[in-house]
Amino acid sequence: MADPNFFPIATSLSFSEVAALSGVALPEGVDPERRIEGIAPLETAGGSDAAYMDNPKYVAALTATAAGLCFVSQRFAERVPAGTVALVTPTPYHVFAKLLSTFHPQALRPGSMFGSAGVAPGAFVHATARLEADVTVDPGAVIGPGAEIGAGSVIGPGAVIGPQVRIGRQCSVGAGVALQAALIGNRVIIHPGARIGQDGFGFAMSPKGHMKVPQVGRVIIQDDVEIGANTTIDRGASRDTVIGEGSKIDNLVQIGHNCVVGRHCVICAQVGMAGSSTLEDFAVLGGQVGLAGHLTIGMGAQIAAQSGVAGDVPRGARYGGYPAQPALSWAREAALLKQLVAKRGKGPSGGENA
Repeated sequence: MADPNFFPIATSLSFSEVAALSGVALPEGVDPERRIEGIAPLETAGGSDAAYMDNPKYVAALTATAAGLCFVSQRFAERVPAGTVALVTPTPYHVFAKLLSTFHPQALRPGSMFGSAGVAPGAFVHATARLEADVTVDPGAVIGPGAEIGAGSVIGPGAVIGPQVRIGRQCSVGAGVALQAALIGNRVIIHPGARIGQDGFGFAMSPKGHMKVPQVGRVIIQDDVEIGANTTIDRGASRDTVIGEGSKIDNLVQIGHNCVVGRHCVICAQVGMAGSSTLEDFAVLGGQVGLAGHLTIGMGAQIAAQSGVAGDVPRGARYGGYPAQPALSWAREAALLKQLVAKRGKGPSGGENA
């Protein structure tokens, strides 16, 4: 349940309003004027709360819930207790997310820590920077020369927006973020501590030492991207690093210079992408995946957590392991290895080897 000190409830809704919002019909006999006052997990929900369930691991919690209303898929509908109204939908989580957004709209993107729109005392905005209406700049933020920030955007405390950086409308730049050599689209969320547009790791190696190669590309982040806390995205060397529309990047991710991330990709925590790698649209990288440089992960491909990818992955493929290979081959290899280990552990008579 949300702590109202951090996430105040913006509204309450009748059962009929919840049904209309979710596109699900109320069951017969349900009072349409009964109200939902909040959102809660199955285990702690009360009669005025809404919950959801769509995972077999939580069947026991579903059968014991006291929630007033629960979004549930058809396969679990019969497990909803008599005191809870079941709204049956093929997408319980998506519908629940829509309801949660209605109750807690301020949690959709980080806002100002200090108040309303305007430049707060203690912030510095260069005379040549251009801010549209309703931009919020929190204390300690620095806006460099020639920077432009679109209407409704929020720049958090201690953020540094470098010279000539462009930030679109309705963006949120968290506390301590540093941006340079970057063009940011609309409705982009950048969580605290992210570093975007710094040098890529480029050196001309030789026996006499390593010569720094100037990194003269940019970072281009398209609309509706979300970037997690303490993630780093290097600017391009001679071409741009690009993050495509709608892609979601978790915390502590490293994206090297010249990388191209397509539209609506998902990159989980602690992924490392070496320079000049490409993710095509809707690709997914699990946590701690490592990509070698100059390779392509095809459209819709999925890479399992902790995999090491050394070569191109075809579109739609599912890979895993170290080195990464097709998931079915990886599973067979793991099963065979387990059998061999078990076999070596037994002596000629079937007993354990010393």
